Amino acid sequence: MVSPSAWLQLMQLASPALPVGGFSYSEGLEAAVDSGRVTDEAQALAWLLDQLRLSLARADLPACAAAAQAWRDGDLARVAALNDWVLQTRETRELRLQAEQMGRSLLEWLKNKAALSEAQRDQLKALAALQPAPSWPVAFALAAAQTGAPLREAMLAHAFGWAENMVAAAVKAVPLGQSAGQRILEALSEAIPPSVDQALAMGDGERQAFAPMLAILSAQHETQYSRLFRS
Repeated sequence: MVSPSAWLQLMQLASPALPVGGFSYSEGLEAAVDSGRVTDEAQALAWLLDQLRLSLARADLPACAAAAQAWRDGDLARVAALNDWVLQTRETRELRLQAEQMGRSLLEWLKNKAALSEAQRDQLKALAALQPAPSWPVAFALAAAQTGAPLREAMLAHAFGWAENMVAAAVKAVPLGQSAGQRILEALSEAIPPSVDQALAMGDGERQAFAPMLAILSAQHETQYSRLFRS
């Protein structure tokens, strides 16, 4: 069972209002729009569904889930190894900077939470010590673990937070109307639970970060003339 407090904390972590800057990234979508690959609602939905299933569900979600369990177990060596894996598998400079910036921002937000226990303060010190920076999935894993929510619900929140930010990016970049954005979010919400279940069943040797066109577009976005988003 998920306590009401844990549910509300997960909703806060998934909110675009969380002060980590997630709204300022499109993760290659803006470059896909600029290149003519995404021009309408149907193409935006197809792009985001592919990103969810081929990228998030095979890389960030399983890494985040493993890190959340490692935080709960107090296995700091595994946390560090997972953080290394996340940063080493970012295929472009801007994607790596995104992971680092959002991780650092979440760390700072967590430090300012009220009534932290001594154990939570020690965990935050361990998060801050990760080099060269705490990554977003690993930082989110700690925040989720500290809510006490079950792992599946925590990963649902992680995926939904990603979906909300990406839909907002699509609405601005394509551009799309708000109703179109909500239809895309509804479709992503239906696809998220099986993607989370896939991620939770994945072993260390099965995680992968291999989305060549996404990496190419992200690299092109780094020098794109006139852009709204940082990635």
